Amino acid sequence: MSDDNKRVVDIDIREEMKKSYLDYSMSVIVSRALPDVRDGLKPVHRRILYAMNDLGMTPDKPHKKSARIVGEVLGKYHPHGDTAVYDAMVRLAQDFSTRYMLIDGHGNFGSVDGDGAAAMRYTEARMSKIALEMLRDIGKDTIDYRLNFDETLNEPKVLPSRFPNLLVNGSSGIAVGMATSIPPHNLSEVIDGIVAMIDNKDITIEEIISHIKGPDFPTGAIIMGKENIREAYRTGRGKVIVRSEAEIEENSKGRSSIIVTEIPYQVNKARLIEKIAELVRDKRIEGISDLRDESDRDGMRIVIEIKRDANANIVLNNLYKYTQLQATFSIIMLALVNDQPKVLNLHQMIKHYLDHQVEVIVRRTQYELNKAEERAHILAGLRIALDNIDAVIKLIRGSSTTAEAKDGLMNQFGLSDKQAQAILDMRLQRLTGLEREKIEEEYNALMIEISRLKEILASEELVYGIIKQELLEIKENYGDERRTKIRVSEEDIDIEDMIQEENVAITLTHFGYIKRLPEDTYKTQKRGGRGVAGLTTREEDFVEHLFITSTHDNLLFFTNQGKVYTMKAYEIPEAKRQARGMAIINLLQLNPEEKITAVIPIRDFVEDNYLILVTKKGITKKLRLNELQNIRKNGLIAISLKEEDELIGVRKTEGDDNVILVTSNGMSITFNEKDVRDMGRTAMGVKAITLNKGDYLVGMDLVKPNKELLVISEFGYGKRTSLDEYRIQSRGGKGIKTYNIKDITGKIISAGVVEEDDDILIVSLGGTIIRLNVSDISQMGRSTQGVRLMKMAKDDKVVSVAKVLVEEENEEE
Repeated sequence: MSDDNKRVVDIDIREEMKKSYLDYSMSVIVSRALPDVRDGLKPVHRRILYAMNDLGMTPDKPHKKSARIVGEVLGKYHPHGDTAVYDAMVRLAQDFSTRYMLIDGHGNFGSVDGDGAAAMRYTEARMSKIALEMLRDIGKDTIDYRLNFDETLNEPKVLPSRFPNLLVNGSSGIAVGMATSIPPHNLSEVIDGIVAMIDNKDITIEEIISHIKGPDFPTGAIIMGKENIREAYRTGRGKVIVRSEAEIEENSKGRSSIIVTEIPYQVNKARLIEKIAELVRDKRIEGISDLRDESDRDGMRIVIEIKRDANANIVLNNLYKYTQLQATFSIIMLALVNDQPKVLNLHQMIKHYLDHQVEVIVRRTQYELNKAEERAHILAGLRIALDNIDAVIKLIRGSSTTAEAKDGLMNQFGLSDKQAQAILDMRLQRLTGLEREKIEEEYNALMIEISRLKEILASEELVYGIIKQELLEIKENYGDERRTKIRVSEEDIDIEDMIQEENVAITLTHFGYIKRLPEDTYKTQKRGGRGVAGLTTREEDFVEHLFITSTHDNLLFFTNQGKVYTMKAYEIPEAKRQARGMAIINLLQLNPEEKITAVIPIRDFVEDNYLILVTKKGITKKLRLNELQNIRKNGLIAISLKEEDELIGVRKTEGDDNVILVTSNGMSITFNEKDVRDMGRTAMGVKAITLNKGDYLVGMDLVKPNKELLVISEFGYGKRTSLDEYRIQSRGGKGIKTYNIKDITGKIISAGVVEEDDDILIVSLGGTIIRLNVSDISQMGRSTQGVRLMKMAKDDKVVSVAKVLVEEENEEE
């Protein structure tokens, strides 16, 4: 190969890759993925509308095959594959994808269930009425053009876009290294915002937000919280939480159903229903008995039937939490400004749109002025000819050629070339008096119009006035009501607002089944009664915790491993007395070996309140209540435990309470909580009592004036003893005797502080519950064995005791 024929050029591959990738990136950014800030369209959408306009596919004409439109766009403007063009066109025709559809589709254009559109050979389309506003005045030199891909045709760089399409219909796209996600908005609100900016050039974003309240999605639903919207409008970036529109209905049989009528934007309804079914199948969401999609042409309707013993509000809350019934829409207001990608705030987007409209109106006015002046020039020549009609006719008749006649007219009457040609082209009928009058009228009208157009061009205020007037006309013709509701804050539909505050009984079994019942489920009975069946549990299961609280209280669940979890009382599913309840692991994220050992109802996390924690091995710890204010879903450490120790008791205190502890072998100690300094969450604590071998703590409580210590043994014996018999001791001692344990009584199961007006619930291993008034229990000294409180069946024993406030008159069974 000779040197002359060498075509090999040495190039640094790094430089070549950098240049090529940048070229590719800019091509994607400018020519494919991002919308122009002026018309809100990507090139493919702009080309589709321009091609349809060229083909005359206007709303007043019949629909034409989609394949014809796609072919036109592909062949003339957009050589990127028919799928790209058809998919873009389909989206513009979907009422669940585009807020104000630019394409009027005929046929199967897909569904909110994710069904695709029919092939382009089957569907038909034409422009929608509002799409005409995107192209209005395009023939009046209002925009610039560029050559198409093969440089044989011109295509528009931007459309006139006589309404603010970028905000109204939004846009989404992924370019190289950047993405845009602009939500759709309500046309009337956006136009009101633009008009407000026209009226006040110094308007702030906050003032614009008073008009443009937030996104308005085609599928409706509810935006939770306004602050996120403001943040996105102020900075150009943000996110909003979008929640489905759902109502709880109750039928005549008392069964509840959740009816979903609107879902978040861009959520696939079929996949959403599949996800709910999957969660129910995997038991991650309980309480749903049936799931149906009853949607039809009249609207969406998803029916979720709730089990009789489940709380519909809790189920709905879990659906919001675990499914796309609640979704997050990210906002990135990125658009092309002079072919450069920029993140814009709301004020900047409107300003760029207004600047574009000013240019459109000025160019349109200039175009109309030029046309009017051209016509007036012709009419001026015709007037001269009519004033000298005999001489004109004589000159024309005496000329041998048209060129000679034209030159004669120009020289003799001082006419221009165009005026002379117009006279030569004039018909004889224009010589009548009536036609002569029409020419005069048209000329005078044109002079007025020319004066008006020049006025507009000379006044920025008049230009903005025209923009304002035409936008308000579009609002009048196409404006509609907002579809998406906006809640003031996410807490606006807090479930707590929908739950009546009332006292309830909550039980938690040994195997971790929890339920909520009305407090009056159990009638007060006289001492020695048989009790009522409290629940039907699985074999060998029994109730370990039973307490009374308000539905609005926070429940702190302390576990044997020293961790604490929280939830609201109303979140516990309600069940009948004999129902098993729901597994606690469905409500709390417990570890495999973790077991609930104490539950404390808390209304507020007050800083001056404390918790006293006691372990099985006699360790105690004081913890400020506000340390537990932000408990994570997977729990917090409340106390660090030594090996083989367990947390057995927790009480809320006010900083100066006396604490009494009782062991299984009948020993007790009383000390002031000031003997225990408050510690951090992860601290281990200090010694509360010195235990004899084999002994362990079974109860702890706070000493209160005029109250008594109630002690109950495993075989149903018990007594109450005045707290005056328990002197204050130093923390860490062996304590004093509080119960005379015998074979007939068994070891101590429960000990707590009570008063005469209290009721107690005693629960046996077999699941039997008896409710007693404390005044019916004998008062005895520290060292006695007590009396029988509950008749025990063979092999049965007491496993749990709970204190209840009396709310009704005592009744005999």
